[in-house]
Amino acid sequence: MATRPKDVPHILIVGGGYVGMYTALRLHKKLRSELRRGEVEITVVDPQSYMTYQPFLPEAAAGNLSPRHVVAPLRRVLPKATVLNARLTELDHSGRWAIVQPIVGPPKRISYDYLVMAAGSVSRTLPIPGLAEHGIGFKTIGEAIHLRNHVLAQLDIAATTDDEEVRRRALTFVFVGGGFAGVEALAELEDMARNASRYYGNVNVEDMRWVLVEASDRILPEVGPEMGRWTAEQLRGRGIDVRMKTYLDSAVGGKVELSDGTEFLSDTLVWTAGVKAAPVLRSTDLPLDERGRVKATEYLTVEGVVRAFTAGDNAAVPDLTSEGQLCAPNAQHAVRQAKVLADNLVRSLRGKNLKPYEHASVGSVAGLGLYKGVAYVYGVKLKGVAAWFMHRTYHLSRVPTLNRKVRVLADWTLALVFRRETVSLGSLEQPRAEFELASREDVRQVA
Repeated sequence: MATRPKDVPHILIVGGGYVGMYTALRLHKKLRSELRRGEVEITVVDPQSYMTYQPFLPEAAAGNLSPRHVVAPLRRVLPKATVLNARLTELDHSGRWAIVQPIVGPPKRISYDYLVMAAGSVSRTLPIPGLAEHGIGFKTIGEAIHLRNHVLAQLDIAATTDDEEVRRRALTFVFVGGGFAGVEALAELEDMARNASRYYGNVNVEDMRWVLVEASDRILPEVGPEMGRWTAEQLRGRGIDVRMKTYLDSAVGGKVELSDGTEFLSDTLVWTAGVKAAPVLRSTDLPLDERGRVKATEYLTVEGVVRAFTAGDNAAVPDLTSEGQLCAPNAQHAVRQAKVLADNLVRSLRGKNLKPYEHASVGSVAGLGLYKGVAYVYGVKLKGVAAWFMHRTYHLSRVPTLNRKVRVLADWTLALVFRRETVSLGSLEQPRAEFELASREDVRQVA
């Protein structure tokens, strides 16, 4: 990287997700004059060139939103920051340096003055036979769009085969994890497949089998026991097999084996059973807790360390509204923590006292398909269309930038007028397949 003046503070932000992007966005506002005069520098390191608004992944998977409208391009949103598409491989905060591996080329060493650790989380998996080979997560836009194409492709397979075993296997969809990610993904995709089935003469809603596997005794714990039970009843009313107090024991060869003794074949296994802090944190000298998260203070600074801040899924942040507890790893906290973190970083730069992060949860909302939802906000319980409308309204207000808000609203408006597209574009994942086939044919003809 280019040499910079020694007297210019350099802020390194590791991660371009919720905390990373919103922190940088806030710093753009609070340090506008300093950035314009070149008196401070910001570098954001992330393998991706965009931030994904994850609450909209289920709607993108269901075709209600364009995939490009649920992501925010970092370089466009953060014009005064240097965005480096790379992975952090090592960090020594005591020496104020980090090693990053760009997408292409040799590793780079970055010196910095202030650190924001916002590496986020990854899917937490278990050593279940067959899971790594046959499962897929639901944390990225790539996974969401793959699942959309995959589910529609399974309907295509079922519609064109005479083999009943192949047909049953294709039309069996298994989701493990009854939190927001699992329930919303299953509900939206089931709603999409139900809608798509009307275009298949020999694939009916009754032919499809949707299974939700949850280890605890309830789903959607964030909306409370009563609303969780209501959601389970609604899903079962749609023909979805909701199994609680049940574990996935094996998925070898696509044969799903559950702890209650049930066995069946499936080509679709979605794993949403929790997340864990990014493993790269273990390659730093920052203090970590027993779960691999950075130890944070109520000021969103790293415990026992100066000029280092952290928040979000990769941080163990004390919850001042609940003694002895930590803030839940969700988008609601991440967005609000980013604002306080950025403000405290600016205060640190200017030699002012820091302020603690304190935020009581306002509640939770979840979409369960088109015109279906559940919500528990400020003690008020909502179901059906009202909850679905609140879900959309709340998240539209949280999507970064006016550009994305308008595009999301346009997608929804068009969806009210036209039926959603139900075509699988799985070939996008292998764009050279047809070209390679044509090339092999030409070689064969020459020979």
